[in-house]
Amino acid sequence: MNDGLLPTSTGDEGAAVGGEELSAADGGWYVDTRCTNCDVARQLAPELIREVAGRSEMIRQPRNRAEARRLHAAAFACPVRSIRHSAGPLDSALDPFPLALDDDVHLCGHNSPRTAGANSYLLRRPSGTMMMIDTPRWSSTLAARYEELGPVSDVLLTHRDHAAHGLRYAERFGARLWIHAGDLDAEPDADQVLRGTDPVEIGEGVTAHPFPGHTRGSVLYVADERYCFSGDSLYWSRTTADLEVAESVTWYSIAELGASLARSADRLHFEWLLPGHGDRKRLPAPEMSSRMKRLTDRVQRLQPRPIDFTAMRY
Repeated sequence: MNDGLLPTSTGDEGAAVGGEELSAADGGWYVDTRCTNCDVARQLAPELIREVAGRSEMIRQPRNRAEARRLHAAAFACPVRSIRHSAGPLDSALDPFPLALDDDVHLCGHNSPRTAGANSYLLRRPSGTMMMIDTPRWSSTLAARYEELGPVSDVLLTHRDHAAHGLRYAERFGARLWIHAGDLDAEPDADQVLRGTDPVEIGEGVTAHPFPGHTRGSVLYVADERYCFSGDSLYWSRTTADLEVAESVTWYSIAELGASLARSADRLHFEWLLPGHGDRKRLPAPEMSSRMKRLTDRVQRLQPRPIDFTAMRY
């Protein structure tokens, strides 16, 4: 198990650590001008790709096979396919997705430009079925690959921004499709509609927590008091090394987001934070709970501000 990233190096231990040393011919990686600054690549290969002037840039070439694997993960996750190699197209045999983050959670990869490059996940249930939380780009080939992990019973949408491929995956899987009524216009064909703000148990050990703020119909899905799939409501920030909300891109109401946190902070128990945007993080549940309460206090003091994507700092 890991903390939501492929194993990473510090950058100081020498080229051969973490796998076979690479030759100069294995260089040639670059980020092209299509980059949308979605942060996905920096989550998966943070020692190789950084934000420079509002977009991702290679800061060095991989030094060993482990780093090359992380770079391939970043490339196959990139929603606009802007991580490229001068030698030509990527080798599909090196596609690591779905990528295990824990015994019961896989990262789907293949993020979609129609969901602003959001991460999506597969959650294994005790019965052997899977739940998909938000969706990757649509592809029948990808759907077949995800089904190899087990039959998918439910597609859970966290909010309107991530709804683009929900119906296609639900129809392919024969799965129930969930969304909150506040965002129902984004997926009117959903057959499972959450309402109000009370938590609802929707499956084996899985509870939906309506969480208006980022959008009117935002939802957190918490499984087994272990995993919290937070959509765009909150995330782990590399900049502050803490839980944060995307204040500058809160579409509906920062005051409502503060109210959602206040209503839910005491009853949310989890170890893993698994967001759509921003970093994943695993912490002991008591520490995560303490950080949630401090986040609540901070957010309740925030004032509304104009939407500004350039102000977002992961």
